[in-house]
Amino acid sequence: MTYCVGLLLDAGVVLLSDTRTNAGLDNIATYRKMFLFEQPGDRAIGIMTAGSLSITQTVIARLTEANEDADSPRSILRAPGMLQVAEIVGATLSDVTSEVSGKMERMNQSATASMIVAGQRKGGPMRMFLVYPEGNFIEATPDTPFLQIGEHKYGKPILDRVIAAETTLADAEKAVLLSMDSTLRSNLSVGMPLDFAVIERDALAVTRRRRIEPTDEAFQKMSHDWSEALRNAFAEIDPI
Repeated sequence: MTYCVGLLLDAGVVLLSDTRTNAGLDNIATYRKMFLFEQPGDRAIGIMTAGSLSITQTVIARLTEANEDADSPRSILRAPGMLQVAEIVGATLSDVTSEVSGKMERMNQSATASMIVAGQRKGGPMRMFLVYPEGNFIEATPDTPFLQIGEHKYGKPILDRVIAAETTLADAEKAVLLSMDSTLRSNLSVGMPLDFAVIERDALAVTRRRRIEPTDEAFQKMSHDWSEALRNAFAEIDPI
């Protein structure tokens, strides 16, 4: 399983993903699920993946190859805008899903994947999309400024309560990390290390990126402080 979350704010895009891939209790591995593509001064794009590793790795490999092929119509680094980037990712994901699913069905198995695509191209707005296995997608809006894929239910309540389009990047970082902390505590199939990235509005580059290891003292302190704050708030609420 996995958990990835993206916030689309007035100040920029905030992305966070875990790295655990689980194919059974005795087959757990670490794979990157966040991929960053940028041409500083022109565009910055983040893609996060959830689902079948065979599908997601193939999609990212094909997108990377297309970026390196000057004649490819599926280069996200040459697409005219973020809508076209989402369409390219969706078409590639749909193609790979169909190919892999056809092979899996012959063995009575199934495979699927979804992706969050976010970023900005010069002259255009920041946008964020959730791309489904079929290639269609939905877009984040000021009314719903965050998207999640994977094991999202444990980390959603805090986002519902605190995230709005005007949320600052500092508060957004805190919110996504606490959202992930809630998920880590409640689902063992989601695990560290974590990948964190920020694309500030009009920076046209990835302005922050960070790998958060299990031994990260700042994350451990945040997790401890959040637990203490919840216990204290719970104790102060009167029963009805």
